[in-house]
Amino acid sequence: MLEKTQKPNLNGKSQAVIRIRVEFAKSETMRFTSHLDLYRAWERLLRRAGIPLVFSQGYNPRPKLQLAAPLPLGITSRAEIIDFWSTESPFVVDTIKLQLVESAPPGIEIQTIEMIDPAAPPLQKKVVAAQYQVTLLDNVRDLDRKIEALLAAESIMRERRGKTYDLRPLVKELSEVPGDPQHLIMLLNAGEGSTGRPEEVLLALGIQPENTCIERTRLIFHDS
Repeated sequence: MLEKTQKPNLNGKSQAVIRIRVEFAKSETMRFTSHLDLYRAWERLLRRAGIPLVFSQGYNPRPKLQLAAPLPLGITSRAEIIDFWSTESPFVVDTIKLQLVESAPPGIEIQTIEMIDPAAPPLQKKVVAAQYQVTLLDNVRDLDRKIEALLAAESIMRERRGKTYDLRPLVKELSEVPGDPQHLIMLLNAGEGSTGRPEEVLLALGIQPENTCIERTRLIFHDS
């Protein structure tokens, strides 16, 4: 259902505010673009598209954008999600999609667009898990046995940024693609403060991440 709110403009008059959710792919061209730089890329994209945006308050106003979950460097994705707030008419969603498609830089591929409740919870607070597909560039011996051992472990202690943590609770699912031992599917926790990283899972399996291609294929929300 299309919804909008009212926000005072600089003249004190209220204006319609809509919230637009875009699902997009982050392809090979942008695989080494950081989370912060992806924000900046979207700011430039929206400016080029000529979409009127809602800005934050304070001394350094910024366009109001929300990316669902950070994507580690070197990983592509077919399932990224961003929300932005606009003062556009709520009846031009198809036009907005066309503007985004025409203005998107190489590496950002617009997939779907919808309008949601502007007062809905922040995207970051709704993500609970992320699914990844891993392509193995080399043969890995006894991979099925290594996966079984990882899933059977009570804990898998790893270190990240000088802090020790248990990887095991962050791995929800892990398996080979049926009939295709060169591909793995992993479902990892993506909650705030407890996010599983696919490269850490690979290292726990004895696989060097640089010998793989990793793609995020799905983000899962608590109300899915």
